[in-house]
Amino acid sequence: MIASIESIDMETARSLQGVFFDIDDTFTTHGKIPAAAFQALWALKESGLKVVPITGRPAGWCDHIARMWPVDAVVGENGAFYFWLDEQAGKLTKRFLDTEEIRSEKRARLRQVEQEILRSVPGTAIASDQAYREADLAIDFCEDVDRLDWPAIERICAIFGKHGATCKVSSIHVNGWFGEYNKLGMTKTMAAELWGADLETSKQRFLFCGDSPNDEPLFRFFPFSVGVRNVLGFVERMRNLPAYVTNHQGGEGFAEIAATILALKERDSASISAG
Repeated sequence: MIASIESIDMETARSLQGVFFDIDDTFTTHGKIPAAAFQALWALKESGLKVVPITGRPAGWCDHIARMWPVDAVVGENGAFYFWLDEQAGKLTKRFLDTEEIRSEKRARLRQVEQEILRSVPGTAIASDQAYREADLAIDFCEDVDRLDWPAIERICAIFGKHGATCKVSSIHVNGWFGEYNKLGMTKTMAAELWGADLETSKQRFLFCGDSPNDEPLFRFFPFSVGVRNVLGFVERMRNLPAYVTNHQGGEGFAEIAATILALKERDSASISAG
Protein backbone atom coordinates (compact mmCIF):
# COMPACT_ATOMS: atom_id res chain seq x y z
CA MET A 1 0.00 0.00 0.00
CA ILE A 2 1.44 3.36 -1.05
CA ALA A 3 0.74 6.22 1.35
CA SER A 4 -0.98 9.39 0.17
CA ILE A 5 1.21 12.44 -0.30
CA GLU A 6 -1.08 14.10 2.23
CA SER A 7 0.55 11.98 4.94
CA ILE A 8 3.99 13.60 4.53
CA ASP A 9 4.91 15.25 7.80
CA MET A 10 6.50 18.60 8.58
CA GLU A 11 9.73 17.07 9.87
CA THR A 12 10.32 15.31 6.54
CA ALA A 13 9.71 18.52 4.61
CA ARG A 14 11.88 20.55 7.02
CA SER A 15 15.01 18.49 6.30
CA LEU A 16 14.57 18.55 2.53
CA GLN A 17 17.46 20.02 0.51
CA GLY A 18 16.53 19.07 -3.03
CA VAL A 19 14.12 17.47 -5.48
CA PHE A 20 15.09 14.99 -8.21
CA PHE A 21 12.39 14.27 -10.80
CA ASP A 22 11.68 12.26 -13.92
CA ILE A 23 10.34 14.22 -16.90
CA ASP A 24 8.03 12.15 -19.15
CA ASP A 25 4.62 11.59 -17.55
CA THR A 26 5.97 12.91 -14.23
CA PHE A 27 6.67 16.52 -15.15
CA THR A 28 4.58 16.30 -18.34
CA THR A 29 0.96 15.37 -19.03
CA HIS A 30 0.14 13.86 -22.43
CA GLY A 31 3.50 15.03 -23.73
CA LYS A 32 3.20 18.66 -22.64
CA ILE A 33 4.53 20.55 -19.62
CA PRO A 34 1.48 22.01 -17.85
CA ALA A 35 1.79 25.63 -16.75
CA ALA A 36 1.25 24.49 -13.16
CA ALA A 37 4.24 22.12 -13.37
CA PHE A 38 6.64 24.72 -14.73
CA GLN A 39 5.44 27.28 -12.19
CA ALA A 40 5.99 24.64 -9.50
CA LEU A 41 9.55 24.07 -10.73
CA TRP A 42 10.27 27.79 -10.45
CA ALA A 43 8.72 27.86 -6.98
CA LEU A 44 10.94 24.99 -5.81
CA LYS A 45 14.05 26.63 -7.27
CA GLU A 46 13.25 30.04 -5.79
CA SER A 47 12.64 28.47 -2.37
CA GLY A 48 16.33 27.53 -2.26
CA LEU A 49 15.88 23.81 -2.92
CA LYS A 50 18.13 22.13 -5.47
CA VAL A 51 16.16 20.79 -8.44
CA VAL A 52 17.49 18.25 -10.94
CA PRO A 53 15.61 16.33 -13.64
CA ILE A 54 16.72 12.68 -13.93
CA THR A 55 15.62 11.54 -17.37
CA GLY A 56 16.04 9.08 -20.20
CA ARG A 57 15.79 11.89 -22.72
CA PRO A 58 18.72 12.64 -25.06
CA ALA A 59 21.80 14.81 -24.76
CA GLY A 60 20.37 17.32 -27.24
CA TRP A 61 17.35 17.91 -25.03
CA CYS A 62 19.48 18.02 -21.89
CA ASP A 63 21.68 20.78 -23.33
CA HIS A 64 18.54 22.91 -23.64
CA ILE A 65 17.22 21.89 -20.20
CA ALA A 66 20.49 22.72 -18.41
CA ARG A 67 20.70 26.11 -20.11
CA MET A 68 17.10 27.30 -20.06
CA TRP A 69 15.15 25.61 -17.27
CA PRO A 70 15.32 26.69 -13.61
CA VAL A 71 17.38 23.64 -12.60
CA ASP A 72 20.74 23.01 -10.91
CA ALA A 73 21.80 20.26 -13.34
CA VAL A 74 20.27 17.48 -15.44
CA VAL A 75 21.06 13.75 -15.59
CA GLY A 76 20.25 12.32 -19.03
CA GLU A 77 20.07 9.15 -21.11
CA ASN A 78 19.40 7.07 -18.01
CA GLY A 79 22.67 7.99 -16.33
CA ALA A 80 25.13 8.30 -19.22
CA PHE A 81 25.97 11.88 -18.23
CA TYR A 82 25.03 15.00 -16.36
CA PHE A 83 25.08 18.56 -17.70
CA TRP A 84 25.53 21.61 -15.50
CA LEU A 85 25.40 25.32 -16.33
CA ASP A 86 27.77 27.57 -14.41
CA GLU A 87 25.48 30.59 -14.35
CA GLN A 88 28.19 33.01 -13.22
CA ALA A 89 30.55 32.03 -16.03
CA GLY A 90 27.72 31.29 -18.47
CA LYS A 91 29.40 28.02 -19.45
CA LEU A 92 27.88 24.56 -19.82
CA THR A 93 29.82 21.58 -18.43
CA LYS A 94 29.12 18.14 -19.90
CA ARG A 95 30.19 15.23 -17.71
CA PHE A 96 29.99 11.89 -19.57
CA LEU A 97 30.72 8.55 -17.96
CA ASP A 98 32.39 7.21 -21.15
CA THR A 99 34.87 8.90 -23.48
CA GLU A 100 33.78 9.88 -27.00
CA GLU A 101 35.78 6.96 -28.40
CA ILE A 102 33.97 4.46 -26.19
CA ARG A 103 30.57 6.05 -26.90
CA SER A 104 31.22 5.79 -30.65
CA GLU A 105 32.11 2.10 -30.36
CA LYS A 106 29.00 1.40 -28.31
CA ARG A 107 26.77 3.25 -30.79
CA ALA A 108 28.03 0.96 -33.56
CA ARG A 109 27.09 -2.09 -31.48
CA LEU A 110 23.67 -0.61 -30.73
CA ARG A 111 22.96 -0.23 -34.45
CA GLN A 112 23.08 -4.03 -34.73
CA VAL A 113 20.58 -4.32 -31.88
CA GLU A 114 18.37 -1.73 -33.54
CA GLN A 115 18.22 -3.70 -36.78
CA GLU A 116 17.21 -6.91 -35.02
CA ILE A 117 14.48 -5.20 -32.98
CA LEU A 118 12.96 -3.55 -36.04
CA ARG A 119 12.99 -6.88 -37.91
CA SER A 120 11.64 -8.95 -35.05
CA VAL A 121 9.01 -6.80 -33.33
CA PRO A 122 6.34 -5.42 -35.68
CA GLY A 123 5.05 -1.94 -34.88
CA THR A 124 8.23 -0.70 -33.23
CA ALA A 125 10.18 2.34 -34.35
CA ILE A 126 13.31 4.16 -33.39
CA ALA A 127 12.38 7.01 -31.06
CA SER A 128 12.07 10.36 -32.80
CA ASP A 129 14.69 11.85 -30.47
CA GLN A 130 17.33 9.21 -31.31
CA ALA A 131 19.32 11.60 -33.52
CA TYR A 132 20.12 13.69 -30.45
CA ARG A 133 21.40 10.79 -28.32
CA GLU A 134 25.03 10.17 -27.36
CA ALA A 135 24.96 6.87 -25.50
CA ASP A 136 21.77 4.80 -25.77
CA LEU A 137 19.18 3.41 -28.15
CA ALA A 138 15.55 4.38 -27.59
CA ILE A 139 12.80 2.18 -29.03
CA ASP A 140 9.38 3.81 -29.24
CA PHE A 141 6.44 1.70 -28.11
CA CYS A 142 3.75 4.37 -27.75
CA GLU A 143 5.02 7.95 -28.20
CA ASP A 144 4.76 8.25 -32.00
CA VAL A 145 3.55 4.72 -32.80
CA ASP A 146 0.40 2.83 -31.88
CA ARG A 147 0.82 1.46 -28.35
CA LEU A 148 2.40 -2.00 -28.27
CA ASP A 149 1.22 -4.65 -25.84
CA TRP A 150 3.36 -5.82 -22.94
CA PRO A 151 4.53 -9.06 -24.63
CA ALA A 152 5.97 -6.95 -27.49
CA ILE A 153 7.79 -4.74 -24.98
CA GLU A 154 9.19 -7.86 -23.33
CA ARG A 155 10.46 -9.10 -26.73
CA ILE A 156 12.29 -5.79 -27.20
CA CYS A 157 13.89 -6.21 -23.78
CA ALA A 158 14.87 -9.79 -24.59
CA ILE A 159 16.72 -8.70 -27.73
CA PHE A 160 18.65 -6.07 -25.80
CA GLY A 161 19.53 -8.75 -23.24
CA LYS A 162 20.60 -11.22 -25.91
CA HIS A 163 23.22 -8.69 -27.08
CA GLY A 164 24.44 -8.06 -23.54
CA ALA A 165 22.86 -4.63 -23.24
CA THR A 166 21.14 -3.13 -20.23
CA CYS A 167 17.59 -1.94 -20.85
CA LYS A 168 14.90 -0.07 -18.96
CA VAL A 169 11.23 0.48 -19.74
CA SER A 170 9.89 4.02 -19.36
CA SER A 171 6.33 5.18 -19.94
CA ILE A 172 7.06 5.70 -23.68
CA HIS A 173 10.33 4.01 -24.68
CA VAL A 174 12.51 0.99 -24.08
CA ASN A 175 16.01 2.40 -23.63
CA GLY A 176 19.05 0.17 -24.04
CA TRP A 177 22.79 0.72 -23.62
CA PHE A 178 26.06 -1.09 -23.03
CA GLY A 179 27.42 -0.63 -19.52
CA GLU A 180 26.36 -0.98 -15.91
CA TYR A 181 25.51 2.67 -15.27
CA ASN A 182 22.04 3.90 -14.35
CA LYS A 183 20.16 7.01 -13.28
CA LEU A 184 20.96 6.52 -9.62
CA GLY A 185 24.70 6.06 -10.11
CA MET A 186 25.09 9.26 -12.11
CA THR A 187 22.86 11.14 -9.68
CA LYS A 188 25.25 10.14 -6.88
CA THR A 189 28.23 11.22 -8.99
CA MET A 190 26.63 14.55 -9.84
CA ALA A 191 25.76 15.31 -6.20
CA ALA A 192 29.30 14.47 -5.06
CA GLU A 193 31.07 16.45 -7.77
CA LEU A 194 28.86 19.55 -7.80
CA TRP A 195 27.75 19.83 -4.17
CA GLY A 196 30.19 17.67 -2.21
CA ALA A 197 27.17 15.63 -1.07
CA ASP A 198 27.33 11.92 -0.25
CA LEU A 199 23.85 10.68 -1.10
CA GLU A 200 24.50 7.41 0.74
CA THR A 201 24.50 9.34 4.01
CA SER A 202 22.18 12.22 3.07
CA LYS A 203 19.54 10.53 0.90
CA GLN A 204 16.81 11.31 3.44
CA ARG A 205 17.33 15.00 2.60
CA PHE A 206 16.30 14.58 -1.04
CA LEU A 207 12.98 13.72 -2.67
CA PHE A 208 12.64 11.77 -5.89
CA CYS A 209 9.45 11.69 -7.94
CA GLY A 210 8.75 9.45 -10.92
CA ASP A 211 6.10 7.38 -12.66
CA SER A 212 7.34 4.12 -14.18
CA PRO A 213 9.46 0.95 -13.86
CA ASN A 214 12.70 2.65 -14.94
CA ASP A 215 12.42 4.82 -11.81
CA GLU A 216 12.52 1.80 -9.47
CA PRO A 217 16.21 2.14 -8.45
CA LEU A 218 15.50 5.68 -7.26
CA PHE A 219 12.23 4.71 -5.57
CA ARG A 220 14.18 2.02 -3.72
CA PHE A 221 17.10 4.27 -2.76
CA PHE A 222 15.36 7.44 -1.59
CA PRO A 223 13.19 7.05 1.54
CA PHE A 224 11.32 10.18 0.48
CA SER A 225 10.06 9.00 -2.93
CA VAL A 226 6.79 10.01 -4.56
CA GLY A 227 4.98 8.58 -7.56
CA VAL A 228 2.59 10.69 -9.56
CA ARG A 229 -0.83 9.04 -9.78
CA ASN A 230 -0.20 7.26 -13.08
CA VAL A 231 2.48 5.10 -11.44
CA LEU A 232 -0.41 2.97 -10.19
CA GLY A 233 -0.80 1.60 -13.72
CA PHE A 234 2.59 -0.12 -13.37
CA VAL A 235 2.48 -1.47 -9.82
CA GLU A 236 1.90 -5.09 -10.86
CA ARG A 237 5.16 -4.97 -12.87
CA MET A 238 7.25 -3.22 -10.22
CA ARG A 239 9.10 -4.61 -7.22
CA ASN A 240 10.07 -1.24 -5.74
CA LEU A 241 7.26 1.24 -5.24
CA PRO A 242 7.40 4.88 -4.13
CA ALA A 243 6.68 5.69 -0.50
CA TYR A 244 3.94 8.17 -1.43
CA VAL A 245 1.57 8.78 -4.33
CA THR A 246 -0.16 11.96 -5.51
CA ASN A 247 -3.84 12.50 -6.18
CA HIS A 248 -3.13 13.84 -9.67
CA GLN A 249 -1.35 12.43 -12.70
CA GLY A 250 1.69 13.69 -14.59
CA GLY A 251 2.60 17.35 -14.39
CA GLU A 252 -0.37 18.16 -12.19
CA GLY A 253 0.94 15.56 -9.75
CA PHE A 254 4.36 17.21 -9.83
CA ALA A 255 2.72 20.54 -9.01
CA GLU A 256 0.89 18.83 -6.15
CA ILE A 257 4.21 17.53 -4.77
CA ALA A 258 5.76 21.00 -4.90
CA ALA A 259 2.73 22.66 -3.30
CA THR A 260 2.66 20.08 -0.49
CA ILE A 261 6.36 20.44 0.31
CA LEU A 262 6.44 24.22 0.15
CA ALA A 263 3.28 24.57 2.27
CA LEU A 264 4.78 22.32 4.96
CA LYS A 265 8.07 24.23 4.92
CA GLU A 266 6.22 27.55 5.14
CA ARG A 267 4.10 26.29 8.03
CA ASP A 268 7.26 25.07 9.76
CA SER A 269 8.95 28.46 9.35
CA ALA A 270 5.86 30.22 10.68
CA SER A 271 5.75 28.00 13.77
CA ILE A 272 9.45 28.63 14.45
CA SER A 273 8.94 32.39 14.12
CA ALA A 274 5.92 32.29 16.41
CA GLY A 275 7.86 30.26 18.97
